[in-house]
Amino acid sequence: MKKPKFVTGEEAAAMIKDDSTIATIGMTLVSASETILKAIEKRFLETGSPNHLTLVHSCGQSDRDRGIQHFSHEEMLYRIIGGHWGLQPRMMKLISENKILAYCIPQGQFAQLYRSMAGGEPGKITKVGLGTFIDPRIDGGKMNAITKDAPDIVDVVTIDGEEYMRYKPIPLDYCIIRGTYVDEMGNLTTDEEAMQLEVFSAVMACKKFGGKVIAQAKYKVKSGTLHCKRVTVPGIFIDAVVMCPNPEEDHRQTHSFAFDPAYCGDIKVPVSDSDALPMNLRKVIGRRALMELQVDDVLNVGTGIPNDVVGPIISEEGVGDDVTVTVESGIYGGIPMGGIDFGIAKNNFALLRHDDQFDYYNGAGVDVTYMGAGEIDPDGNVNATRLGPNPTGAGGFIDITTNAKHVVFCSSFTGKGLDCSFENGHLHINKEGSLIKFVNKVQQISYNGKIAREKHQKMHFITERAVFELRPEGLVLTEIAPGIDLQTQILDLMEFKPIISENLKEMNPAIFSEAIPYGLKDIIRNH
Repeated sequence: MKKPKFVTGEEAAAMIKDDSTIATIGMTLVSASETILKAIEKRFLETGSPNHLTLVHSCGQSDRDRGIQHFSHEEMLYRIIGGHWGLQPRMMKLISENKILAYCIPQGQFAQLYRSMAGGEPGKITKVGLGTFIDPRIDGGKMNAITKDAPDIVDVVTIDGEEYMRYKPIPLDYCIIRGTYVDEMGNLTTDEEAMQLEVFSAVMACKKFGGKVIAQAKYKVKSGTLHCKRVTVPGIFIDAVVMCPNPEEDHRQTHSFAFDPAYCGDIKVPVSDSDALPMNLRKVIGRRALMELQVDDVLNVGTGIPNDVVGPIISEEGVGDDVTVTVESGIYGGIPMGGIDFGIAKNNFALLRHDDQFDYYNGAGVDVTYMGAGEIDPDGNVNATRLGPNPTGAGGFIDITTNAKHVVFCSSFTGKGLDCSFENGHLHINKEGSLIKFVNKVQQISYNGKIAREKHQKMHFITERAVFELRPEGLVLTEIAPGIDLQTQILDLMEFKPIISENLKEMNPAIFSEAIPYGLKDIIRNH
């Protein structure tokens, strides 16, 4: 029976040839194969090889330092095709300075593209991406000037009179994966990983194109030790295995800790009052956003404000049994972590494969999705993927907002320097932000307001001082915070004048109070 070779990180790095296309599987620092990635970078810095690489990745895979940041060298990398770079400052610098070719594919489409590639299909066919910067009639997912004249990796096809996006196959030479246990035959499990990801689909896509699979593992066990249902990738599909010599440093469960059994589902831990969020701007926005929920809703939380506050507020308010929280990484229930550890949760009751999760998001669609946002224009177009010079990329944003029944964007009204305080149910602006977010034209279309209105999708844009709803007639201001002046603190800070509701209301004063709970349970149950 075929089985992989057990090699060192240096020996694995030596397998990588110049001009190769490499897929890495991970999300944030979860499942990052640090031993292998560090060895590849070290070999390049010492010898200049491997070089002229194409790096392929569905998720953002870094913590601002490690992960695929190891590839962020101009001569080493020729092209990147990825989903998100928000935690990869050196990679974003290479892209923004036109040092490498850069393409963005929505995260869920990317995860499922591996499936299509594995099965020999002509690509991933979907409506996700139409009318956004991924659409080849707009930017084609090309993230900088030097990529504009490069070949397209997406196109638009017509089937039964309807337009669809086609994400084209990407031939792979190598796929780098990570697991927990590996036996002597190379059979690999992902027991202690905080996400299941799209490991097997990517392996099969690589094998379809004759590529090699390199795996990093934490523990080696005797053949026959592993229950067959625990095996994520059979050893016959793995070419080389690297045993991590320093798991504390190079096989961490996530950025913040080497291993916590609560985040891979091995245990459930009690939730204490110390987990309550401090009262601040982000919490205020999250509180108002959650007032859009109804009993039995299934919701998704994206990066930024939503992932940092939605789960904790739901826990504080005791409404965890009324609604179900999901995250694109496959999480159901529990309390998600935020920031650099986005995508993991403790006490979740189910953890699906990454590509399987997007079957739900791209098909039936969640009841409500909470997403961060950077800019919005009069038509309801939203930019959350290019903020200033930084090309952060789409992540799962486009996949999820395209098909969600209700999209709720969470954003501060202005940016850069905004300082607020809260007293007696009123909002006070101590210092106004210098960055205007309500603009005549967004820098990049991440969410298409025209398409949303055409299909009657419900959408709200919620800030600390104002609530807007996207209606057939356009963007409508429906609520303002107690203590805020409509003209000087809202309208004068917008590049356009919104439609003002004839029934303009005051935001619920309870969301500005220190009280826990603030009454979310009653609000949800009375909808």
